[in-house]
Formats: sequence, C-alpha cells, structure tokens
Amino acid sequence: MKSLYSAHPGEFVVGDYIQRAFENVHLWIPSKDDGIDFLVTDANNKRTVSLQVKYSRDYSETNDSEFKSQLKATGWWKLSRDKIAKSRADYWVFVLKGFEMKAADFILISPLELLQRLERIHAAGNTIQSYLWVTRKRRCWESRGLTRQDRLEIAEDRYSDVDRDFSQYLNNWGCVKAINEE
Repeated sequence: MKSLYSAHPGEFVVGDYIQRAFENVHLWIPSKDDGIDFLVTDANNKRTVSLQVKYSRDYSETNDSEFKSQLKATGWWKLSRDKIAKSRADYWVFVLKGFEMKAADFILISPLELLQRLERIHAAGNTIQSYLWVTRKRRCWESRGLTRQDRLEIAEDRYSDVDRDFSQYLNNWGCVKAINEE
C-alpha cells in the first residue's frame, strides 16, 4: 500500500484560509498528487474549482535593504512550461507568506493565463524561474530579470509593465467566492 498524500506548508495555508474565509464550501484533498491539490465544491457538491498550490519561503531577507522596507513578501518558483501547459487545475495558487507578516498573500491565476504571461516575460526553454513580489501597497509584480532601477520603482510604487503586473490576481478569490454564495 502506498502512503497517503500529505499536505505541504503552502497547501496547509491555502486550506486553512479557505476553511476560515468561505463557510459554504467543501474542501477536498486528493489521495495522491496528480497535479490538483484541492477540489473546492459548493455546499451541494455540484460546482467545483480545482487548485494547484505553489509555495515559496519568503526571500525578502535576501533583497537589498532599500527594497525590503517596501516589500511585504517575495517568493521564488522554478516552474516547468510543460507542467503549466498540461495542468488540469482551474487555478494555480502561489502562496507568499512574508517573514514578518502573519497573514499570507495569494496569487490565483489560470494556468493558461500564467503561461501566456510568463512566456511574454521570459526567454524560451522549458524551465521558468519566477520571482513574485508583493508590496506593502498591495501590488504584485513578477520581478525576475529586472534591473536594480526597475526593482526600486516597484518598491516605490512607480513601476509600470502590463505583463509583469500580477496585482489583479493578488488575493482574488473570486473563483471560490462564486461557489460559496450559491
């Protein structure tokens, strides 16, 4: 008999958040890891949303001091283009839990949108290294490969780049909220 699937820290944070924030949904955990970490259903188990969770420790301690005071959390992920393209999850959830912060931030994005954005930002190749930064002004940016000046502008809330701006996905639990309200 194979061992049962066990949650990693990011999955625990996401599961705990969903259970506390949405009282009219059921949260299901698969018995094996097949690319979907959670299945969220409405109270009648008729409508579903599937989630793939990605977690990173906070990297704000490694950032330059002029950035650190303006950043709430930073994360680093090594992603496979193939895995994103073949993902069966409705949404990928990136968990950013800042070193000093008690509350986590979440980026919820469909795999198709994630792949399209990352392909516009990063060069070809199957592996994508992505840095997501959440600022204290509630903005989210993909910062991998940016110049020092660009990173400073993000920290000071002066940066602008449509492809790198992930703010619309920051804590956007609309997919779960929609089934919670039914």
